[in-house]
Amino acid sequence: MRELRNVRGLHPRDLTGRQRLLVVYVIGLISVVFVFTLLYSWGMATFENRPRTLLHSLNKVVETLTTTGYGADSPWQSPEMTVLVITMQISGIVIGFITLRVLVIPLYERSPLNLDDRLSIKNDHVVVAEYRRDTEVLLDELEELDVDYVLVESDREEAKQLSDDGYQAIHGDPEDGDDLERASIEKASTLITDAGDRTASVVLTALEANEDLRVISFTASVRRKAAFAEIGVDRSVAPHALIGRRLAEKATTPVTVDSDLDDTSVAIREVLVRRGSSLHGVQIADSPLVAHPNLTLVAGWFDGELRVPPSPTDRLTPNTVLVIAGPEHTLDEAAKEVSGVRNPRDSSHDRIVVAGLGEGGTAAVETLPEHVSVTTIDQSGGADVVGDVTEPGTLEAADIGHASALIVTVDDDATALLAVAMARSLASDIEILTRVTETEKTAQAFRAGTDYVLSVQQLCARLVAAEVHGERVMDPVGQIRLVRADASAFSGETLQDVRRETDRGWTVVGVARDGGVRTDEETVIESDDEMFVAGSDEAIQQFEQTVDTA
Repeated sequence: MRELRNVRGLHPRDLTGRQRLLVVYVIGLISVVFVFTLLYSWGMATFENRPRTLLHSLNKVVETLTTTGYGADSPWQSPEMTVLVITMQISGIVIGFITLRVLVIPLYERSPLNLDDRLSIKNDHVVVAEYRRDTEVLLDELEELDVDYVLVESDREEAKQLSDDGYQAIHGDPEDGDDLERASIEKASTLITDAGDRTASVVLTALEANEDLRVISFTASVRRKAAFAEIGVDRSVAPHALIGRRLAEKATTPVTVDSDLDDTSVAIREVLVRRGSSLHGVQIADSPLVAHPNLTLVAGWFDGELRVPPSPTDRLTPNTVLVIAGPEHTLDEAAKEVSGVRNPRDSSHDRIVVAGLGEGGTAAVETLPEHVSVTTIDQSGGADVVGDVTEPGTLEAADIGHASALIVTVDDDATALLAVAMARSLASDIEILTRVTETEKTAQAFRAGTDYVLSVQQLCARLVAAEVHGERVMDPVGQIRLVRADASAFSGETLQDVRRETDRGWTVVGVARDGGVRTDEETVIESDDEMFVAGSDEAIQQFEQTVDTA
């Protein structure tokens, strides 16, 4: 069974219905024993003229309730004590039945438990009304962000398995208002639905119960977004189109921001850690790029997730893209010195092959800049090359040997992996960007030869979890900014001191002084310096509201 996480103590809100029942049972049992003990001690002294200590009285009460005997105190002469003992005997029988129902029977009966009893009290939570992808990936993301939720799953066995694994899941029909009511839809803040053709029905049913719901839905095609908006959907996600756009953007529009000040030149570059690199497994803090005295880590892409900035303990993987800032010449030299990385600025993708012309492939083609020459491959008509992408003849017909990048967006993961391996065997230097459906196929894609891979399940889960959590969801491009600012507010501090706070979303790259740029951490900021600040667009906006920028 999956280990329970996010334990937040024994607050009543965090207890499931069954746990609350057990708490009431234990408190009630203790209370009954305590009251009978006091009554027995008082009765023996008052009516029998045989005083007993509380410990002795407690022993007699337990003996009576458990029907194990009465010892030397019996028989009792007074009618009052006889009635008290009879009452205790009857109470023992009742407690026995309650114990069987509350503790024993649920533990051993084979009939399934009511999953609703496992739900904690819900308010201002998320209702997930069906999720057709890897449900655990989404729920793990929600739990990671400490977002309270209920999953309504139409498959009974799947719901039970998820509940047994510790997730807040119940079995029900998301189109049924009563089942949504069991998930406390009227108290929810957000609805997430991935019900295919039933999405409209699910959304309308939920909004009848709670018109203030914020609705996030998944759709197979971007063509349905307008219809979903009409019925009240606030955010529609077309996963395959989203992945296609992101792969195209990653292939052609790396982060690259330059800022010139007299003779100074500060830039931001993406550096891709390629497969086969010696940097694999190295912690961020120990990597030569980040440890370089004149470079500053701004952000990092980890399996499609942008972290601004990443944690120093994060480890580099074949899918890592670091966003580094510093003097332009230093950036270029450092990137060349480190084996197994690629500076996207040095590789202009002017000829790209797109394998798969479904929703994702079409979105990728539409996203690519006009100056890029695109060759499409698909088994159906409409593609430039019609054929099997796993066949060498098909790839050769698309002139794979002269292409700078290959974007693989075929629907089947097994086909995608074989296509990657075939393309790598025909063109060892081509950059391959791949979409997979299942998260566990990511590692296999790297072994097959891809340079960059995004999982539909993982990316969708992260995107939705971030939306629910209230975080701004960043796109691959246009999210990093570099500005100049008056440094007087930080006068007397070293660059190391200013960079130490990593939770602001921005960092100081360096200071401009005497026609040059100082980036060493020991540099002390002076009042007449100008400093270069880099970070997420939102963080830079907040920075600019508090510090005068040049």
